[in-house]
Amino acid sequence: MPLRILLIDDEFDFVETTRKRLERRGHTAKSALNCADGLAVIETGWPEVVVLDVMLPDRDGLDCLKEIKGHRPALPVILLTGHASMQTGLDSLAYGASDYCLKPLDLEVLLEKIAIACRESCALPRKG
Repeated sequence: MPLRILLIDDEFDFVETTRKRLERRGHTAKSALNCADGLAVIETGWPEVVVLDVMLPDRDGLDCLKEIKGHRPALPVILLTGHASMQTGLDSLAYGASDYCLKPLDLEVLLEKIAIACRESCALPRKG
């Protein structure tokens, strides 16, 4: 099932390469290079899932995650960390992330985590 995926990461080459790889798999992807730009896209209601880096130039990824969840609590968010920190991964789950991935990114692993997160999100009752 094609999804609308938002990548929030300050590494331009990474987001462009990942966006193109996701689009080759049939998904639609957009990118934002900081939390503020990502939140602007999220506020439009566009993404069905967010892939969020833990290190951003304008704020900590966990703080960005909390803000995303404040706007759209049911939106699946997969956190990326290049620091192989189990604690950061666990913290992200406590703050509402669906899952986390370590960099360097394995696209197949990410796609599986996205699919699982979206299935779980769709199973949740919607408010409203």
